[in-house]
Amino acid sequence: MANPQPAAVDPAADMDSSSDGTELGPAAVGEVLHLDADAPNNSKRTAPPATVIDKSEKLPPSPPTRTNEARPNHQEHPGIGRPWTTGLFDCGRNETNAMLTAYCPCVAFGQVAEVLDEGKTRCALASFMYLLMSPALCTCWILGAHYRKELRTKYNLVQAPAEDWVLHLFCPCCALCQEYRELQNRGIDPSLGWMGYLAQQQETQTAAPESQSMDK
Repeated sequence: MANPQPAAVDPAADMDSSSDGTELGPAAVGEVLHLDADAPNNSKRTAPPATVIDKSEKLPPSPPTRTNEARPNHQEHPGIGRPWTTGLFDCGRNETNAMLTAYCPCVAFGQVAEVLDEGKTRCALASFMYLLMSPALCTCWILGAHYRKELRTKYNLVQAPAEDWVLHLFCPCCALCQEYRELQNRGIDPSLGWMGYLAQQQETQTAAPESQSMDK
């Protein structure tokens, strides 16, 4: 007895029927085939979602660029002062004053003090005060340091090579000689006294117009 042959399955008939047994028409079958063919291409063309930047969020400000940043200037030192015209140990530049200061420092101090006080303190009074303070534990350095500071303030001089009280405590004669020379180099002769300096200035001012009138 011959075996029965299986019935041939028509793929078109398969496609014409859906899974739930509903028959599909030719138009529906064509649409299904079109969708199946485009499915791989559609998956490739799908782009990743774009990142959305919220502009409302404030970014931290960038640090400011310092174009004209101040740089330390090592050449200008307004707080230090100007240099002295002579050194502390240049006593030989004025031998007369050096000898006077070595034997009578009170007189040299009186001359400097009278000029710095502009005549309010006479040379004799300042010399007497300096002389009285010398035996009392050498406290004359207090007066010397005070007037040296006045001289530095008057001409904006540097406090060198040491502090004022140190110089007048350990080198009083050299300090007095330096102060005397400083005044002399700036046009004031302490040996004339304050009144003598004013008289000299007055004569210089009156002599200038006379010489100009004679030239005319």
